[in-house]
Amino acid sequence: MNIPSEDVRDMLEAESSLGLIFANNLFIGKEPTSPRDCVTIYDMVGYPSPLTLDNQLYQKPSVQIRVRNEKYLTGMELAQNIMLSLHGRAGETWNGTLYTVIYCSSGPALLDWDDNKNARFFINFEIQRR
Repeated sequence: MNIPSEDVRDMLEAESSLGLIFANNLFIGKEPTSPRDCVTIYDMVGYPSPLTLDNQLYQKPSVQIRVRNEKYLTGMELAQNIMLSLHGRAGETWNGTLYTVIYCSSGPALLDWDDNKNARFFINFEIQRR
């Protein structure tokens, strides 16, 4: 089973309207110094796996997606489009893992302005998968 950020990366790349390409403007785990406009996915602490009657192991991780953009409005628009793309996904299998639900738990919101005066936004997602 992949780490959640890898599968979310594939989901975002599959949404051609977002224009995200891994290692070009889409990254995992570490925000690069360039390009100025990019998206980075971070694996975050989730919730404990619930015990189920059918002994299915459901994982409940979370991911944070950060959008950095030179232009505030463009960055916020991309963050909103990412939220709309992922929020409410259910019953999809990615790389052999069933995603029973993905939902936005917070954001999109402004995180800060970096040292190069780029706006940075964040969106948090909770995931249930097996």
